[in-house]
Amino acid sequence: MLNNKVSVVIPAKNESLALRGVLPRLLKLDCIEEIIVVNDGSTDDTESVCLEAGVTVITHPYSKGNGAAIKAGARSVTTDTVVFMDADGQHSPEDIPKLLEKLESGFDMVVGARSSTSQASTGRFVANSVYNRISSFMVGQQVGDLTSGFRVVKIELFREFISILPNGFSYPTTITMSFFRAGYSVGYLPIIADKRIGKSHISPLKDGIRFLLIIFKIATLYSPLKLFFPLSLLFFGLGAGYYGYTLFEMGRFTNMSALLFITSVLVFLIGLVSEQITSLVHLAAKPKD
Repeated sequence: MLNNKVSVVIPAKNESLALRGVLPRLLKLDCIEEIIVVNDGSTDDTESVCLEAGVTVITHPYSKGNGAAIKAGARSVTTDTVVFMDADGQHSPEDIPKLLEKLESGFDMVVGARSSTSQASTGRFVANSVYNRISSFMVGQQVGDLTSGFRVVKIELFREFISILPNGFSYPTTITMSFFRAGYSVGYLPIIADKRIGKSHISPLKDGIRFLLIIFKIATLYSPLKLFFPLSLLFFGLGAGYYGYTLFEMGRFTNMSALLFITSVLVFLIGLVSEQITSLVHLAAKPKD
């Protein structure tokens, strides 16, 4: 039995068609106190659809990004718990009570984890699988779905990291890794995501570049040394191997071996400094008493 009512925050950009079906389903749920749709510079009738449904609308004069819309919604939430979900019809409102039930079992955030059949494409499935494996290695816990936008979280904890969240589509990655780093409990609930209604706002080229950036972001956001230390060892191993080869073949220590050893030390030091900077960033994100 759910004890408290919750808020729902939905970032939306030109999603009027999907919202016509999503909002009535949300309004039927007794556990929802308020619905906040952040209209991120839409050029269609997204705003009028929301007003007709009687939900709260925050309108951006121009598109600021999915993450910026999430942050705007989070700042306006009046309840203790918030559900974030997409406006494109992929997330089922009927799954919200299940997410809330799991949250009340002792978690600080619960994420709806999509199955392999719920991915938009094979390429997206492969990319998300890589995200999940890398993040699981970094945090030492099983990450079910790093990039899912369907999640329920305690708003007080979410707001601790609102200043470091990006304005783009990678906000789920950042908040998930931030929660793990802070020692908060993150749970996953398997869900079936429906096919989106309307056209996706993600382009394959930009998405591919974002894939590479997120890999590095995961590593540097959570524990930079887990990325830089293996690289340092790699350069050290190459230097030692090349030194052994040149010593045996030419009987001398070469400049290339020296360069590889120096690179090894520099990469390690960069990782050490990055680790300290990351700790300071997360410390600064904590609210002052």
